[in-house]
Amino acid sequence: MVKPHTMGANDKKGIPMLDEARSRHAAFQNRLSAAGVDVALLTDESSIAYLAGFWGYLSVEFGRPTALIVRPDADPIIVTPLMESEMVAAMTWVETVVTWEDMGNNHWVNVLPRALGDSPRVAVEKGTLPAVLRNWFDDQRPETELTDVSPVLGTMRMIKSPAEIEVMRQAGQIAGAMMGAAHGALSAGGPEYEAALAVIDAGTRKAAGFLTDRGWEAFVSPMIQGLQVMQSGSDTSMVHRRASVKRLAPGDPVYFCFCNMAQFKLYKLGFDRMFFIEHASDVAIEVQQAAIDAQQAAIAAIRPGVTAESVAEAANQVYRARGFETGYRTGRSIGMSYLEAPELKAGDRTVLQPGMTFAVDGGISLDRQCGGRIGDSIVVTETGAEYLTDYPREILYSGQRP
Repeated sequence: MVKPHTMGANDKKGIPMLDEARSRHAAFQNRLSAAGVDVALLTDESSIAYLAGFWGYLSVEFGRPTALIVRPDADPIIVTPLMESEMVAAMTWVETVVTWEDMGNNHWVNVLPRALGDSPRVAVEKGTLPAVLRNWFDDQRPETELTDVSPVLGTMRMIKSPAEIEVMRQAGQIAGAMMGAAHGALSAGGPEYEAALAVIDAGTRKAAGFLTDRGWEAFVSPMIQGLQVMQSGSDTSMVHRRASVKRLAPGDPVYFCFCNMAQFKLYKLGFDRMFFIEHASDVAIEVQQAAIDAQQAAIAAIRPGVTAESVAEAANQVYRARGFETGYRTGRSIGMSYLEAPELKAGDRTVLQPGMTFAVDGGISLDRQCGGRIGDSIVVTETGAEYLTDYPREILYSGQRP
């Protein structure tokens, strides 16, 4: 069953996100042709959004796979549950939306093979291919050779366009509002979760200011959601503990990580800060300042032509000079996925180019004592790096500094 658009593809021209997706699809087709790929089956939500312009559906987590089928010499096909098809058709520029149902002859196990065809080789995203689809290939099409298309698409996604960077700048403003709300909500005696609620409220209100209720944007939610990464006191050594009912005390360090929450139009940022309730111990200040200085050394080292691992080494030199060791990577590429390539870590020799975007972190953990944390998102420019996120990069207090 094919569900037609309520608007034709030509009617959706002039929508920046869809124009970008359409042009990326054409470039991806050329790369598939050069790589000798006959057909690619994309199932990762961020990859589908990158090329087709839609996301936000309930998919494989509920046993309902959605896929984008791309061929070098043909129009793309979307395969999606019938219940998602109206929203999908309204958001995407792709003309052909093939639907399936939860039972009967129109179940996806019958629909997908027809849309996919009988090519002996299918390029998939091996690292993220859902188990339900992998099992289907193993059981129903064991003769099909599955190759990995992720490097082809991943290389494209390394360099962000001006339109993508503008969306990420907006995401940075949203993240800044979130961090300001987090900072303002901290007080001795207050529970952690109250600060987490303030983050969600401030971020949602800021995101709403960038949206309209018309056309494609009407399907973009401003809601900031996620289980807030937040720790206080000696628990700051745990890195990714979540906000709890624990009450804050004077002298507590408090850490916020927005890496799973700071996003807009599916573009995700990294953003972290540490605050101290009223005052801080000498050890906590020493650890936090080392983390800040390591992050700043890494950002200062970023420019076109250097390797990803050399940026990490700039941070590691600071850690070693202060008597610390770290097992953390210094940063990761960001975009529509939480983790893209390359990573700022030893062994990654990718050469940095303008338009790459990274979350760059400083991080130290002293088990059962404290931690030092800071993180920002940046874009590589012709001459260095420019911040996408902004909040003071210094020892930060809530309440009166002693």
